[in-house]
Amino acid sequence: MSIPGLVLVVVGAVLLLVGLGRARGPWSRYQALREQDANIARYEAWRGGLRDSGTTGASVAMAVLRRQARDGAIIAAAGAALVIAGLVVG
Repeated sequence: MSIPGLVLVVVGAVLLLVGLGRARGPWSRYQALREQDANIARYEAWRGGLRDSGTTGASVAMAVLRRQARDGAIIAAAGAALVIAGLVVG
């Protein structure tokens, strides 16, 4: 394997790990908020009450967490692309 290929593989692996680490936390918190929101919706439907469809703090937090998870996934995808490019070059 050539030096540029090895460098691309190492840098790609680091980016892959960093991206996965950055995406993992917000994604798990997003899933928990989504489950809690669904639980509240079921409870309010059971009570027969109308649920306000406006913006809530939880919906804003879910949007922020989705964006953070997406950004981490993009970093991980770039790392995977660099690893593949390094293997092709090397």
